[in-house]
Amino acid sequence: MIQPYSWSRKLFVGFNYTLLAVLSLICLLPLINVFSVSLSSATAIEAGKVTLWPVDFTTKAYEFVARKHEFLVSMGISAQRVALGVSINMLLTLLTAYPLSKEAANLKFRTGYAWIFVFTMLFSGGLIPSYMVVRNLHLLDSLWALVLPGALPIFNVILMLNFFRGLPKELSESAFMDGAGHWQTLWRIIVPLSMPSIATVTLFAIVMHWNEWFNGLIYMNDPIHYPLASYLQTIVVRLDMSTISDPAMILLLSQLNDRSVRAAQIFLGMVPVLCVYPFLQRYFMSGMTLGSVKE
Repeated sequence: MIQPYSWSRKLFVGFNYTLLAVLSLICLLPLINVFSVSLSSATAIEAGKVTLWPVDFTTKAYEFVARKHEFLVSMGISAQRVALGVSINMLLTLLTAYPLSKEAANLKFRTGYAWIFVFTMLFSGGLIPSYMVVRNLHLLDSLWALVLPGALPIFNVILMLNFFRGLPKELSESAFMDGAGHWQTLWRIIVPLSMPSIATVTLFAIVMHWNEWFNGLIYMNDPIHYPLASYLQTIVVRLDMSTISDPAMILLLSQLNDRSVRAAQIFLGMVPVLCVYPFLQRYFMSGMTLGSVKE
């Protein structure tokens, strides 16, 4: 029989839920404000009337953004980067984490290999050597310059190898006894059982590739090759409309405020990640906790 909660326990649970609700609301307030600004008129924005609700509702900012060639091109580049980058990240992460999850008796110098990867996570060659490597490989102004430098995220490897080490060893041993090799064991036994952790790492990779902006600025000589995050960083710092020649775009821009245009582009840049997260959220917590028990 389930014992009812005491009043102190109910008070504690109620306080926790209230605190978490308040913190969640605080995190949502900036997003709500950006969305409200993007749907408000220039006059209301300049007067400082917009807070958490649109004033003088208008969608002209989104109409302007939808017709802005640079924004659409940068979003397409980011979509390609996510598709290619996440695929490479996950493939290399699985292929690296699987052997490192084995015991030292099965993989000689396993601890040494693991420390080499940890060392690269703590120390890097620096910005200038990284740029020289990318330049000498003739990757500047290409999608590969955004993907290959971070092809193997070490933090994700550590999460995955810890998850693999938490799986029952008897599963792999029985697969080997039935004649399976390491490739078959990995793809037919380990990977299907690791979907919570894989979903978590995939979410990390998606967010990293979608939000990372610095590599676009240093590896792309032509702004037309910027991914969305790099493009948004440039317009937030300085919104330059001097290159617009379309009379209809100029007329529409004259009816807008710079803040509303920025807000519309920033909000649209957040939408893809907000759409992906609910599908992976149910795996998120279980993937994090299951991969955090062992070394």
